[in-house]
Amino acid sequence: MSTQTPVTSDIQPAERVPKAPAGLRGSIGRRPLTWFFSLAYLLSWLAWTPYVLSENGLGVLRFSFPGAGGTNELLGVLPGAYLGPIMSAFLVTAGSEGRAGLRVWIGRMTKLRVGWRWYAAVLLSVPVALILTSSALAGRGPVLPPVAVLAAYLPGLVLQVITTGLAEEPGWREFAMPRLQRRHGPVVGTLILGPLWGAWHLPLFLTEWGDWMGGSWIGPVEFIATAMAISFVMTWVFNRTGESLPLAMLLHTSVNNFISLAWSAMFPSLSQGKAAHAILLSFTAAALILLVSTRGRLGCPPSPPTGGQPGLTA
Repeated sequence: MSTQTPVTSDIQPAERVPKAPAGLRGSIGRRPLTWFFSLAYLLSWLAWTPYVLSENGLGVLRFSFPGAGGTNELLGVLPGAYLGPIMSAFLVTAGSEGRAGLRVWIGRMTKLRVGWRWYAAVLLSVPVALILTSSALAGRGPVLPPVAVLAAYLPGLVLQVITTGLAEEPGWREFAMPRLQRRHGPVVGTLILGPLWGAWHLPLFLTEWGDWMGGSWIGPVEFIATAMAISFVMTWVFNRTGESLPLAMLLHTSVNNFISLAWSAMFPSLSQGKAAHAILLSFTAAALILLVSTRGRLGCPPSPPTGGQPGLTA
């Protein structure tokens, strides 16, 4: 009686490739940037609609937003800002990367341990640049601001950081910029983000918020150009500080704080619209210097842009 040896096949079963999540979560994972920008615009613009239609805006609705802290923007603008970039970044990160992604996101938001020289540089360089440019526009040096303005400067800056800075930058700089930069490189990524950041503000030009830009059609165009110039500087700061979001927030809000508190007192001969010119000129010059001096790297590590990686698609 013969024994037949079983034949073993050399063909191994194919490796099982994990399937991408289906449905809404899969769509968010494949297109996180598209979801982020869409939600940021949708949520903010919906929340701003009552403010735009109120007597603080187009006057369609017969009510106005009450003032708080000397301005109605806290109640009219800030809710939409918080519902836009930061909320969209949270939702898309949670939907596409889960808890691990949220830990990384929050880690950059709380990265305060950066050299003190960076904090000093941002706190000093923004006012100095704006003072020099405004002096050139005025044809004379600044007037010493009142003591009350100096006393309110740092508290005002803290308020700006926890309102405007916290509402916007966890989305634009912390969520969107790293993904755009890894896919397109620092220059192209910034060229994409800057105009999108600027255009997000467009409905506010139909309200009292836009008055400081001069109230003409040129205002929104100049604002978007300014947002692009500031974005180049913020990309450099974000990269050079190891993706420290607090430094990026401080840079953004230092501009807002100086213009809203000190600028008019220091340059009484200039109309409010000239403040927008000063910001654009200052940051355009800074952006050009950084682009030339870093050869377009803007502080980004010298690795080539990659495409097609999971989670980096538009």
